[in-house]
Amino acid sequence: MLRDEIITVFGGSGFVGRHVVRALAKAGYRVRVASRRPHLAQDLRVMGVVGQVQLIQANLRVPSSVERALDGASGVVNLVGVLNENGRQTFSRLHALGAKTIAEAAAGMGISRMIQVSAIGASTESESRYARSKAEGEASVLAAIPEATILRPSIIFGTEDGFFNRFGAMARFVPALPLFGGGQTKFQPVFAGDVAKAVLAAFERSEARGETYELGGPGTYTFEALMKFILDEIDRPRFLLPLPWAIGSVIATVSEIVGALPLMPVVITRDQLIQLRSDNVVADGAKGLADLGIAGETVEAIVPSYLERYRRYGQFHEREA
Repeated sequence: MLRDEIITVFGGSGFVGRHVVRALAKAGYRVRVASRRPHLAQDLRVMGVVGQVQLIQANLRVPSSVERALDGASGVVNLVGVLNENGRQTFSRLHALGAKTIAEAAAGMGISRMIQVSAIGASTESESRYARSKAEGEASVLAAIPEATILRPSIIFGTEDGFFNRFGAMARFVPALPLFGGGQTKFQPVFAGDVAKAVLAAFERSEARGETYELGGPGTYTFEALMKFILDEIDRPRFLLPLPWAIGSVIATVSEIVGALPLMPVVITRDQLIQLRSDNVVADGAKGLADLGIAGETVEAIVPSYLERYRRYGQFHEREA
């Protein structure tokens, strides 16, 4: 049964956004997906009954389009974010100014429920521009809407993720995978579907108002352990090469230069290398998935289903004894 409430989701056409739209639609909400290119997100319409999921064009640099996307909504989710800067798509413009634009527009229209999806490690004191911009976005949202809920996920995994897929694809062509700083940085990967459940729970639980939750999955792994897991799943033996941070910085610089060329992927940026220096896990005493009633899926239960594409003969490849 459809509810009367409309929830506007900015960034709903992205990797995590698709999970969020599906979760909200399944719960009966009317979902309005605000996107710069709505014509590329038509598949989202089938995530609900006819007319339940609406697509609308919006650009965070155009406040009037943001207001149009929020018109009549009772809640808003901000998922807009990038891992790499590209042209006008900068951390400051999207994570900080973009969040501020959405929150202030929502507050001006009387919307008191907002879910801001940030990231573990967000801090104004961080050396990482990504982490600082995420913290600035959080501050702007809470200044405009004190009852907003902040969700800070660790690295997010799922079929279209940019972590397991990146290194799985890389392992097809290179003889070794890098372990920056020795590969001992810790991560607590969280399933995209669980992030979506957290968004839904944050809307429906009154105790979530004004709270911050750090979202990490059931397992904690070092970067090295995750690389070994990937190589084992795709059955491609590769050497794991420990690299000092200084060498990593040179590689990141070259990667950024090469990545500026057409059709060339960025392996790692200098800002991402800075982030790798700090563990990406839920802080002691922080509220997390369990506080939202979510158990959390494991890496082992989900990731193998989509890493098989990187095996030499795909899903039909039998592992060597």
